[in-house]
This record gives sequence, C-alpha cells and structure tokens, in this order.
Amino acid sequence: MKLYVAIPVVLLAFLIAASGIAAITRGWVLPTNRRTVHRPRLYGWGQLLAACALCSQQVFFWVPNAPGTRQWGSLSGSALLLTGLIVMMLSYRTGGNRQGSGTP
Repeated sequence: MKLYVAIPVVLLAFLIAASGIAAITRGWVLPTNRRTVHRPRLYGWGQLLAACALCSQQVFFWVPNAPGTRQWGSLSGSALLLTGLIVMMLSYRTGGNRQGSGTP
C-alpha cells in the first residue's frame, strides 16, 4: 500500500470539505474567492461534492482488482468531481458590471 499517495489526497479532501462546511453554515469563503463567489452556500455544496469525489476515487483506487469495480468506481468519482465543479461554477458572479444604461 502506497500511503504517500493516499495521505495527501485525503488531507486535501478534508481541507476542501472543511471549507465547504464553513461556506454552507456561515457563508464564509476563502479570501481569494470572496469577490467572485456570489452564492457561498452553493459554492460550499460544490466543495463538498468535490471532496467526496476525491475520497471515493481513493477508495476505489485501493480496492483489489475485482472485475470492473475499480474502473466503474473511478468513473463515478470523476463524474462526481465534475458535478462538484459545475456546481461551484454556478455560484460565481456573472461579468455584467455595467455602470450606466448605455444611453446619454
């Protein structure tokens, strides 16, 4: 068992999950994302999905080589990660910051 792969990924997943829980419960977002995130609770749900995806990919990576289990588990983890990223993208602000109506 190669723990030098599993330990950093699981620690990263826990940090992402902690940030997601903070965004859901308190509306707190990391300072680098505060200007761009419009809906922090939705962003937190996306972070939780991404953290669960990383953990599930690690679980299925270490499963013995059963026929098809590792492949389908990895594919489902990738789909979950993609879903989490899409949910996080939906929480960003749109770029339409117009100052005036455009007419003089």
